[in-house]
Amino acid sequence: MSRSSRSRCEIGMACHLALLLMALLLGPRAAVPQTVTARGIMERIYQQDDSRDTTLRATLQVFGQHGAIARKRFVLYRMGSPGDSRTLLRFTEPLETRGVALLSVNRRGESDRQWIYIPATQRVRKVAPRDRSERFAGSDFSYEDVAERVLDDFTYGFLSEVDTIDGHMTFKIDATPIASDRSQYKFIYYWVAKDLPVILHAEMYDQQGQLLRRFHASQLKKVAGIWGARRVEISSVRDNTRTTLTIDAIHFNTGLDEEQFTTQAMEGVGPPPPVRAPHP
Repeated sequence: MSRSSRSRCEIGMACHLALLLMALLLGPRAAVPQTVTARGIMERIYQQDDSRDTTLRATLQVFGQHGAIARKRFVLYRMGSPGDSRTLLRFTEPLETRGVALLSVNRRGESDRQWIYIPATQRVRKVAPRDRSERFAGSDFSYEDVAERVLDDFTYGFLSEVDTIDGHMTFKIDATPIASDRSQYKFIYYWVAKDLPVILHAEMYDQQGQLLRRFHASQLKKVAGIWGARRVEISSVRDNTRTTLTIDAIHFNTGLDEEQFTTQAMEGVGPPPPVRAPHP
């Protein structure tokens, strides 16, 4: 395969864990306790994480229409607080994607900024806003889905609080982007557990109001006081494909440096692995 062909292939493979939105309500909102707001519930999810930095190792498994599996492994580094953070995702396996890296910079009041590094081209390029809806690394996650959400980019409202998912009573919440440049989605439905600050399920709708993706979280675990899912599945409704993301190990507050989250650093080996023992 020529270098240019390989570059196009890798860009396609490398072309959110995170989440979603809404502009139209499809019915009356259910009554909810006066002391509880949809915004407050979403804040509880974001604000439980008071770590300075996070490092996690994860595995992506992509299932095609006929059940074929592609497996990829990566390391994700994150620094900063929710809504004001930098994340660097770097693939380690398989060989053809090793070294491919994605840098996402999130600031309140600004659209997400992303850059991707492809070893075959030995250069960093900016991810254009029009590309944020493309599949990331050949998976069912889009570029937007792997960037950390900014809470203030959406408005939130209650839809109901009667659904049970995996044994948890939930709040069903709609999220609507405050502007069209903040998300590819027209709206997102979230099902948030009442007893834990975790999104259990989500549905993402395109600009025509059609269901585009489903998201489901499982294997919930509390590590260093922070609740999260150890396994996430996202499926593309139209393509009849799905991808699972499994967290293999996670570390908090290992002393990452801001200089490791720059476009210049993307061409190197990236932040060093944490020295602390992993949380399984």
